[in-house]
Amino acid sequence: MNRLLKKKIVSAPVAGAPTLSLRGVTRTYKTGQGGLTVLKGVDLDIMPGEVVGLIGPSGSGKSSLLHAAGLLEHPTTGQVMIDGENVGSLDERARTRIRLERIGFVYQFHHLLPEFDARDNVALPMRIAGMREAEARQRATDMLSALGLGERVTHQPAQLSGGEQQRVAIARALANSPRLLLADEPTGNLDPVTSQTVFEALRRLAKEEGVAALIATHNMELAGHMDRVFALKDGHLVERKAESHAW
Repeated sequence: MNRLLKKKIVSAPVAGAPTLSLRGVTRTYKTGQGGLTVLKGVDLDIMPGEVVGLIGPSGSGKSSLLHAAGLLEHPTTGQVMIDGENVGSLDERARTRIRLERIGFVYQFHHLLPEFDARDNVALPMRIAGMREAEARQRATDMLSALGLGERVTHQPAQLSGGEQQRVAIARALANSPRLLLADEPTGNLDPVTSQTVFEALRRLAKEEGVAALIATHNMELAGHMDRVFALKDGHLVERKAESHAW
């Protein structure tokens, strides 16, 4: 599996540095009643191969934290560092390049393109990054096979189950060999058994490939299988002792 996700990255990681490092991150939104602050000085380090859970009720700021870490939004204050490089204040063109080359995203809804089959959905980000079509499609086929979808590569999303669609989304998120994987409720629409299958696939790939993963979830069963778990409470990040669950 390792050979599937290896590629040259633009900037080499700083030895011993966290893949993701947040320092003093705040996020305030303007409202009709003034400002609403959902993040209040968040500090977080995630090392290569570490799978970290993020829990908290709806509206607590989980998505805001993921958006800041994924360079989809600018924090109001604070630093966002990837592989030791301060990337939070870069211009939008540079942020877009980093999102494409170093960050993978998995959402609650798979967002697959309905007119593309599984293979071409996974190949798309590689094609955008400049990879030749034949190479991208072969790599996509190999990745889907590694996720147990070898016989489904030419199926369109409507022909796949919910769990299969989400595994395609995971393969797509890892297509460009990111350093950081951000997942927002990746099993939120799945039944418990399928959730376990999808999460295990995500966790295994992160461990095997040294990808740092931050996963927002309401599922405490899944949280019990992560390396560390943090809760967002009143805008602050508090580490929680993960309760281990045997499968």
